[in-house]
Amino acid sequence: MIMPRRKAPPHMPPLSFGNRSEIFFLTVCTRRKKALLARQDVHTLLIESWRKANSWLVGRYVLLPDHLHLFCAQQSEIVSIQHWCAYWKRLCSKNWPRPGEYPIWQKNLWDTQVRSADWYEARWQYVLQNPVRHGLVTEPDLWPYKGELNVLEWHDP
Repeated sequence: MIMPRRKAPPHMPPLSFGNRSEIFFLTVCTRRKKALLARQDVHTLLIESWRKANSWLVGRYVLLPDHLHLFCAQQSEIVSIQHWCAYWKRLCSKNWPRPGEYPIWQKNLWDTQVRSADWYEARWQYVLQNPVRHGLVTEPDLWPYKGELNVLEWHDP
């Protein structure tokens, strides 16, 4: 039996476990995987947009030419991760330095809630190696399009 293909990723509501951290891992792609993101002006624009869209905090992140990975944590329960992501994508698009590159973003995003400190650290190490795996640099420290806007520490009760 052939199963239908999913048209959009599932977005599960955040699970709360008492005093445990609620950190999410996101992957966001450009439309049709266009190589638009690994540029200094776009890096700056994304940081500005994330700071304006402050209902979620951005922690560690890595930009690659056609997608980005980031860790984030909710500041306000009023704004879902999908609405927050759509908002900062609109901010970026509105101020995009090269209008001939529209549309910029793929409609959806992939999100996963971090479940343990070990998973969090392993995923971050994987993300740091992405530019090396893609042949963009020989060492992760040489990749300029990464950072951490807010420290999102894992807490277990």
